[in-house]
Amino acid sequence: MNAPPPSLRLNANTVVSATCVVALLYFGREVLEPLALALILSLVLAPLVRSMTRAGLARMPAVLLSVALVATLVVGIGAVLAGQLVTITRDLPQYRAAIKTKVAKVREVVERPITRIEAELSAVAPAGAVEPVKPRRGNLAASNQPVPVEVRTPRTMKDTLGRAIALVWGPIGKAGVVLILLVFILLEQGSLRDRLVRLAGQAEVSRTIRTLGDAAQGVSRFFFSQFIVNATFGAVIGLSLGLIGVPHAVLWGVLSGVLRFVPYLGVLLAGAIIAVFVAAIDPGWTLAATCMAVFLAFELVLASFIEPKVYGHSSGLSPLAVIVSALFWGALWGPVGLLLSTPLTLCLVVAGRHVRALAPVTILLGDAPNMSDAERFHQRVLAGEADELTKDARAYVRRYSFARYCDHVLLPGLRMAVSDLGAGTIDKAQELRMRAVIANIAETVASASESGARARRKPVPLLDANIGAHLRQMREARSGRWQGSLDVPPGSVVLCAGLPSERDEFLTELLVRALREADVDARSIVAGVPQERPEGGAPGLVSTVFITYPRQDNFEQWVGAVTELRAGLPEALLVTVLLPYDEQLPKRALVEAYVDMILRSFEEGLAFVAPDRAHQA
Repeated sequence: MNAPPPSLRLNANTVVSATCVVALLYFGREVLEPLALALILSLVLAPLVRSMTRAGLARMPAVLLSVALVATLVVGIGAVLAGQLVTITRDLPQYRAAIKTKVAKVREVVERPITRIEAELSAVAPAGAVEPVKPRRGNLAASNQPVPVEVRTPRTMKDTLGRAIALVWGPIGKAGVVLILLVFILLEQGSLRDRLVRLAGQAEVSRTIRTLGDAAQGVSRFFFSQFIVNATFGAVIGLSLGLIGVPHAVLWGVLSGVLRFVPYLGVLLAGAIIAVFVAAIDPGWTLAATCMAVFLAFELVLASFIEPKVYGHSSGLSPLAVIVSALFWGALWGPVGLLLSTPLTLCLVVAGRHVRALAPVTILLGDAPNMSDAERFHQRVLAGEADELTKDARAYVRRYSFARYCDHVLLPGLRMAVSDLGAGTIDKAQELRMRAVIANIAETVASASESGARARRKPVPLLDANIGAHLRQMREARSGRWQGSLDVPPGSVVLCAGLPSERDEFLTELLVRALREADVDARSIVAGVPQERPEGGAPGLVSTVFITYPRQDNFEQWVGAVTELRAGLPEALLVTVLLPYDEQLPKRALVEAYVDMILRSFEEGLAFVAPDRAHQA
């Protein structure tokens, strides 16, 4: 079983620490922004650098060549965008008539309902309710005052050039700092790893290495794949718009590829900008509708089919976490934070899988909570979510087997619930609901896979506090008193036995259903009590007897039951199953003296009596 996740308790130290971190991120943005950009770009370029080094290129030339490619790409995209913006500014007068016509049509469509509502309200308003607007004295006085005149000195070429350089120098300077940091991070990658390992301490070496390995391989591979996918999307959109006849298609393609790095909102914004531009320049609406259809078709194909094959079904973040991270980093760092929101949050989620202090981040923002199937079963069975549990169980059994479901989900989850029951944290209503849900799962999920029992079943009412006895009675009601025909070949029956206790009868009934799912003729009895024997039922029909593993408090009773089974079925193999999550058990050496074999799970029992079906499962 997995270790319990860290509790999310808020105390004064946690709140103060979180506040200090947020303040540091906000006020230190001038230093942290270029550093974060360089780190993310280093993860993007890491696969390319590794490929060049494997091809025989030295580390420094590979890094410089990779950074040169990035710089060339950025400069090229900037030049294309600048040229396209200049062109679109120059061509705006040509589109002025179409823009005015479209604006008038849109205004008419928007204002018409408002005008109608205003007219209806005016018709029902009482007379004299609307008073004429009287001119204010202040306005008359203000109209008689002289208007101030401002004398401005005409700008010279030097002033205009200075303003242009000041406007451009900020982004260019930041880009230069990012490229310098990127070069040194890539060159000193090994040294940085050694320093981080040294900083974490010798006791955390393995955990630090795993964290850095996930960041260097998994995260960098995702970022690089995302870059390739978005660049391809931008190229396809630009080419498609150009073929349709949209002006400045290169600009819209680049804009679509860049904005797609912004989660969810970027694609919507790019599509809206393209739609508004095309609707403004075209007299009709056909071209705008065509462009939107092409844009949405490519986005759906990319998001539904291509992205899952390239880098998995998810980025590692839940959809809500993507939106929340975009709002958080956008509020802290503006547009740069919006672009880096997903990469930065994904790095924190990956680190939280190995660093305990960041584990709450992984739990809250990860694509799936760090919870085993047994823990999820435990929570849902306490909540009484029978439909969800049955649905999950059916899906699990279709993929594996009912025996595996018992070993990995049902019994470990039930053990957690029993621990809560012993601790007194479960009330009577929850206990009754839990029993009903477990009985319903065991009846509907296991029985649905048996031949002749595939019809939809009604929920099982819990008539008895002993779930195992209740399930056996229901099975006997369907299959007969002896749970099947006695006219069967010798050695074809597997008998499952347990002492007359709630634990043993429940485990026995689960094992019977797990074996019957694999077409094994499994039947159950209660050992250690007088029972009527079937007429015509020879002992040679039974090949194997599964008896539940004893507890410390009923070991003597269990020995008597085993002795009785030995005497009644001398040719059958006697097998018991030692479950790893059971407690208060006698030593294995004591039990081995009374049985032929000790197995460790229901799956091993299935493999013992039906190896072919177990191998298929």
